[in-house]
This record gives sequence, structure tokens and C-alpha cells, in this order.
Amino acid sequence: GWFRLDVGASRMNEDRAGLCSCCQNVRRLRSARGSVFVLCQLHDRDPRYAKYPRLPVLVCAGYAARKQSEPS
Repeated sequence: GWFRLDVGASRMNEDRAGLCSCCQNVRRLRSARGSVFVLCQLHDRDPRYAKYPRLPVLVCAGYAARKQSEPS
């Protein structure tokens, strides 16, 4: 499902996404109203991954840690 992160999310709010908060396979999308949604890019290659995963994601076979210099 669609799960929204609070606008102006602090690090604590980003951590509510679980593994998605620091995964290189995630893209954050901001709506016109300022809501931020977590999109899993693995879904494009493998439909077993939810396009908009239920948060927080605590276990994921596709998780890959984002390098420190990579933006989310």
C-alpha cells in the first residue's frame, strides 16, 4: 500500500520506513501537496517486490545499503 512520510521528515521519521530509509533501491517521490512516498525500484524488474511497500520494512531480500554519498 501507499505509506506516507511526514512532510519535512526528520531523521527519526525517515527511520519509520525501516530498511527503505537507507536502501539504494528506493526512490522518494514528493506529491504536489508535499507528501513523500517510498517507491521500490526493484518492482520494475521483479513484481514480487511491492511498488509502494508497507512501512516499516523490517526484512527484505532485495535490500542493498545505500552508500553514504548517494542521495535518497
